[in-house]
Amino acid sequence: MRILLVTDSFAPEIRAPAFRAMDHAREWVKMGHEVTIVTTAPNAPRGKIFPGYRNRLYQVEITEGIRVVRVWSYMAANEGTIKRTLDFLSFIFTAILFFWRYRKFDVILATSPPLFVPIAGYAISRLRRRPWIFELRDLWPDSIAAVGAKGGEGRIFKLLTRLEMFLYRKADHIVAVTESFRENLTGRGIPAEKIDVVTNGVDAGRFNHQNVRFDARERLGIGPNAFLAAYIGTVGMAHGLETILDAAERCRDNPDMVFLILGEGAERDKLEADAKQRGLGNVIFHDFVPQEDVVSYLGALDATIVHLRPHPVFKTVIPSKIFENMAMGIPMIYAVEGHSAEIVQKAGAGICIPSGDPQAMANALAELARDPERRAQLGRNGTEAALSQFSRQAKAKDLFHVFDKLLTRCGRTPSQPSTCRGCENSQTIPPGDHPS
Repeated sequence: MRILLVTDSFAPEIRAPAFRAMDHAREWVKMGHEVTIVTTAPNAPRGKIFPGYRNRLYQVEITEGIRVVRVWSYMAANEGTIKRTLDFLSFIFTAILFFWRYRKFDVILATSPPLFVPIAGYAISRLRRRPWIFELRDLWPDSIAAVGAKGGEGRIFKLLTRLEMFLYRKADHIVAVTESFRENLTGRGIPAEKIDVVTNGVDAGRFNHQNVRFDARERLGIGPNAFLAAYIGTVGMAHGLETILDAAERCRDNPDMVFLILGEGAERDKLEADAKQRGLGNVIFHDFVPQEDVVSYLGALDATIVHLRPHPVFKTVIPSKIFENMAMGIPMIYAVEGHSAEIVQKAGAGICIPSGDPQAMANALAELARDPERRAQLGRNGTEAALSQFSRQAKAKDLFHVFDKLLTRCGRTPSQPSTCRGCENSQTIPPGDHPS
């Protein structure tokens, strides 16, 4: 089968959708299928292009047997409204513009958020007369309203909601990453038989301690006896990380308790200034690190913190970072309510606390700091659950079965993948060096 995946985030960006797209594509190639990714030059979250790449109008590279088409986009940091909207729309325009250059494919998968990406999936499907699947990773634009962002209410919100429903109806099929998302859609009139659920997972071959390459504590200047708790990921409005600062303030009398916030985003500068004003010497901020270094930083932790603001919309989500934490065997302080908390509790992989409760966070961290045996047990539980229930390899196969089912329903026979010149050995060819 030949698969076209449209996404605005792909390796080497350190983002959940980039990991999901890369891991699935890698598995489909291993299964003998041909995969083309349509994306931008890597630039998130700063809006600055990564070293070794150029923001060309159209370029092709081959990564691990995956044909990656990168098209031009206006690049903006992950903050503000107007520039980010131009960023999204420019990618959609160029992704559609070059529809005729994409190699023959049987099915399209367009992943959201942002909501604009499925517009490209819909347009390309009509222009190339192939079925398309809307991959729903977040209830956008509901999440805008949940964080109180500009545009989260009024006329713009209503227009985005109409666009959202239009795309749901026009999609040949929908893949949601949580059961809650499916329930939301069926409650709004989308037929249940049109929706499958394929949850997030983790590549345990990547996220394990055998891949730790250096001592991250030494790089951070943290002693071996300190208890290190970290939030790793996007520092955005949805995450409510001021709760971590409040918890750190309650723990400032414990010299061995250290908090790390590793990531960037719209709220990073504000949080860093707040921590400095409060004199929180037990909080360390660190920029995003290269993808290959993430495992080493995870391996240095005694606990991870997963937090989202208290809001009904966030009760429907399952942050993908929980599976990476579980695979690495790191106990979690889990402050997200809803179905995802049930996953953590059932696995016995962490301590669940109310969202937005700094005292509960401080108490849970103190509890883990006092009890290394419990930390070890929570870690073992998480690893076992990740390997048995949330393997990315299994999830890629589940998603492929959705493709197969859709093509059967549409009366189409998957074509046989052709061999791409230069792809036979799954080598990596620098951007622009591969014939398009």
